[in-house]
Amino acid sequence: MSDRFTFSIAATDGAARTGTIRMQRGEIRTPAFMPVGTAATVKAMRPAEVRGTGADIILGNTYHLMLRPTAERMARLGGLHKFMGWDRPILTDSGGYQVMSLSALTKQSEEGVAFKSHLDGSRHMLTPERSMEIQRLLGSDIVMAFDECPPNGVDAKRAEASMERSMRWAARSRAGFDSGEEHASRSALFGIQQGSLDEKLRARSAAALTDIGFDGYAIGGLAVGEGQEAMFGVLDYAPAQLPADRPRYLMGVGKPDDLVGAVARGVDMFDCVLPTRSGRNGQAFTRDGPINIRNAKFSEDQGPLDADCRCPVCTTWSRAYLHHLVRSNEMLGAMLMTQHNLHYYQDLMQDMRVAIGAGAFAAFQSDFNARYKRESKGS
Repeated sequence: MSDRFTFSIAATDGAARTGTIRMQRGEIRTPAFMPVGTAATVKAMRPAEVRGTGADIILGNTYHLMLRPTAERMARLGGLHKFMGWDRPILTDSGGYQVMSLSALTKQSEEGVAFKSHLDGSRHMLTPERSMEIQRLLGSDIVMAFDECPPNGVDAKRAEASMERSMRWAARSRAGFDSGEEHASRSALFGIQQGSLDEKLRARSAAALTDIGFDGYAIGGLAVGEGQEAMFGVLDYAPAQLPADRPRYLMGVGKPDDLVGAVARGVDMFDCVLPTRSGRNGQAFTRDGPINIRNAKFSEDQGPLDADCRCPVCTTWSRAYLHHLVRSNEMLGAMLMTQHNLHYYQDLMQDMRVAIGAGAFAAFQSDFNARYKRESKGS
């Protein structure tokens, strides 16, 4: 590794680990949760507020940004960081998952994926090389290799073929990234392990990625409907298949108890739309589990969303006020609920970092599981 990207592990506790990623735009404390900034914004939040929650890095979506405002326009305007006013690291996904899940029509081939925009029906082609080019135009700090993410429940033959294609695309992504010269000299590239729920396929995928060589490694193909038990079953072996001296990133996860269980199994990085999307829809995460603030029982509740939370929302406004805002469809309701949820997620990551550093992660996990109830209260 070089000055552009270093990863150091400060402490381990079982499979859980805490450390620091260092890049030119700043340090990222791990385990890390990355708020999702789909269209050059973390919805309902200003960048300074996102940073104020404790976030060291955010995620941008290649698919959405390539369609609007376009990567070329972004480059002319100085890149994604300048455009949105965020001066710290940004990880961009490759666009592959959104192509598969959002496009009205796709045609996959060895070259890449031809698709129609969900916005206006315009036709586009996304290949490993084009994905690298788009992420370079955006000015991404951590670039994700272009991969194919098969849906949950595919048969073994399809899972194997998809994984093998993803590994060929990973090699093309590596070459495309390395051709970026100035951008490649200051950014990092992560490969993505695939293989569905099959341990042998994932081992082959990990070996292929390690042979190519990446700055970090993501565990892809999970959080696609398989359920927590199946996901944890994969995480019981998948992180250990990847190089121990590089960050491990579980893509698209997840609920708070997913994060705790994944950290216990050796995962270092996460992203998910859940805290922001849930906030806009009236769900708040608390240390006792999620609550639906729309419920009538909160209409005169003068307590905070979470009595143990010290975020600006919980120290200023009541559940009754937030209930009123959300039920009235006031935009401030979405803003405050989102701000609290992102604080909750960042507090959770900080608590896990402290517990790992103290050698007390097992006790932390036990206490968390005893207190946190997965299903929403008052829904």
